Amino acid sequence: MIHATAIIHPGARVDASVEVGPYVVIDAGVGVGAGCRLGPYVYLTGQTTIGEHNEFHAGCVIGNASQDLKYKGEPTRLRIGDRNVFREHVTVNRSSDTEEDTVLGSNNLLMAGSHVGHNSRLGNHVRLANGAMLGGHVVVNDYAIISGNCMCHQFVRIGTLAMMQGGSGVSMDLPPYTMAVGNNGICGLNVIGLRRAGFDAGQRLELKRLYRFLFHGQLPLRAAIEQALTRFQSAPARVMLDFMKASERGVCPDITRRHRSPAGQD
Repeated sequence: MIHATAIIHPGARVDASVEVGPYVVIDAGVGVGAGCRLGPYVYLTGQTTIGEHNEFHAGCVIGNASQDLKYKGEPTRLRIGDRNVFREHVTVNRSSDTEEDTVLGSNNLLMAGSHVGHNSRLGNHVRLANGAMLGGHVVVNDYAIISGNCMCHQFVRIGTLAMMQGGSGVSMDLPPYTMAVGNNGICGLNVIGLRRAGFDAGQRLELKRLYRFLFHGQLPLRAAIEQALTRFQSAPARVMLDFMKASERGVCPDITRRHRSPAGQD
């Protein structure tokens, strides 16, 4: 199960069922759970805890030091759940301070060349396509899809079931269920994603009405959010509204309403 060329530090905790490929390096402080598979040239380092049945393809670097210039070598941490797939040359940095970990949930797919920055937090069933880049402190909620070569600025939040079109970028929060396009723009709801996730026709219709009320109405965005809280009561609607109300960076505006203040300050 362990290739002869692999180097595993005696202080590493590697379950006996783990498959370790050629030229893998596992440093002290790393824990790898049952059923994981490590392909060629995978490097696991730092205070990194990995759950069960994760797959690491060739060239992944997982748990390396933060790229934050404030980082001074503290024993920071990375925690990874179960059944995640890390394709070729994925990089995931541990946190830049001991107060907070970098955290990945379970059942996520990180495609080739994608990057997760320090202190970021991914939920479950997240998809990062080839070349997707998450800066430090990015939060990605469940079932979000970040397409190829997308960029997420540090401290942004990506809502549940949101989708970023290929090559898009955000430096503001992307609301749940919406589609990002270009730079800091949205162009409607992720309708196909909602259907696939099992949202019924009534839930989808209410979300469409909510979207129009928030982004196509005449009210300033913050006033629209406050009114919508009294008008839309379903659980999916509240997920969107609570997310937007909690935003500190402002939310991405609809691309057809560029005259509105991007940060929702009007």
